[in-house]
Amino acid sequence: MHQLLLESFQAAVAAADPLHITARHLPAPPRGRTVVVGAGKAAASMARAVEAAWPADAPLEGLVVTRYGHGMPLDRIACVEAGHPVPDAAGERAAGDILRLACELGEDDLLIVLVSGGGSSLLSLPVPAVPMAALREVTQSLLRSGAPIESMNVVRKHLSQLQGGRLAASTRARVLGLIVSDVAGDDPSAIASGPTVADPSTYADALDILRRHGVQAPQPVLDWLEGGAAGRHPETPKAGDPVFERVENHVIATAQQSLQAGARVLRRAGIQAVVLGDTVTGEAREVAKVYAALARQILRHGEPFDAPVALVSGGECTVTVRGGGRGGRCTEFLLSLAAELCGEARISALACDTDGIDGSEDNAGAWWDSERLRRAAARDVMPGPWLDANDAWGYFRELDTLVTTGPTLTNVNDYRVILIEAERTSR
Repeated sequence: MHQLLLESFQAAVAAADPLHITARHLPAPPRGRTVVVGAGKAAASMARAVEAAWPADAPLEGLVVTRYGHGMPLDRIACVEAGHPVPDAAGERAAGDILRLACELGEDDLLIVLVSGGGSSLLSLPVPAVPMAALREVTQSLLRSGAPIESMNVVRKHLSQLQGGRLAASTRARVLGLIVSDVAGDDPSAIASGPTVADPSTYADALDILRRHGVQAPQPVLDWLEGGAAGRHPETPKAGDPVFERVENHVIATAQQSLQAGARVLRRAGIQAVVLGDTVTGEAREVAKVYAALARQILRHGEPFDAPVALVSGGECTVTVRGGGRGGRCTEFLLSLAAELCGEARISALACDTDGIDGSEDNAGAWWDSERLRRAAARDVMPGPWLDANDAWGYFRELDTLVTTGPTLTNVNDYRVILIEAERTSR
């Protein structure tokens, strides 16, 4: 059954491939220049799609920044690789170049902004009062705190020269934002910290997030945010600002589209596939306990669904790191699920990040089935201790069930599926 789960994941990734979905959203060339900028794990493939669709005789130039290992050769648009999830100097330089390009444009020009998950760290140009070292430190602390990505981005918007709508505000050109969503609910202002979108959050919100999650931010960060909350710095552009009269934003790929594509693969195999939502959030190990309870109810009572059935879900869970292990939110979810369901039969499960990278390692995620768990337990390889250490990667390496795809050059969040088989009857 794990091959079927892998095929459904591959279909989910294919449904978000920018090479197949970007062209239909492009306008006709303007009278003036067309400049393409962008940031995110899908930035290079989105830029290639624009190049392929743009008329050969129409001017086109620009710069996109993507994660190390996620770049590709481009003809008319430059591509830079930089640090993710923690920003670095390469991303800072690229973001500065993007800002300069945007500032050069006039009213007859077009700025196409390609936005995808990961853009918050890749498009990192902090305000002059906040050094890159301070931005890196607060980012690392937020990542370890278990704060949701939307909350992390509120903080980053208020430390940035580009995010929270400030890129759109920096140019006189018409702006077209094309967005591949990696956040629950597909809120454009939260995706890559919304460089072309009005920002509903405030400096005070950013300070509250740091306090709520126990983040000890460096002094330059605190000084800047407190100054903003006191009215000493301008707020991010808000809804109704005239700047957004010349801005269009289109979300061109979503988690829901990918979940449905994966579900269709399972249905073609004769398995009922139930999509439980594309906005599942929360601590990964706790979310897994809820799904385990649902799986047991199906196994034992045939409620609320008869087996065979596949439970498909997306969204983005969080991991509060307490141990010294390795892994990411998908494998942590899967390991917690294994800890809850170890000893049950007729279950297979997969959890993978659609960008091909789950957390700290090079795997997209992992899978397991009841037989693998049984054999591991016979060798005294039990999920519990590995979960205590936040070492999901190590556990699934022991099971030989890591899923490694390499960078997929897109990102619409996580793909999870739990498959409960029908009970076999003897004859």
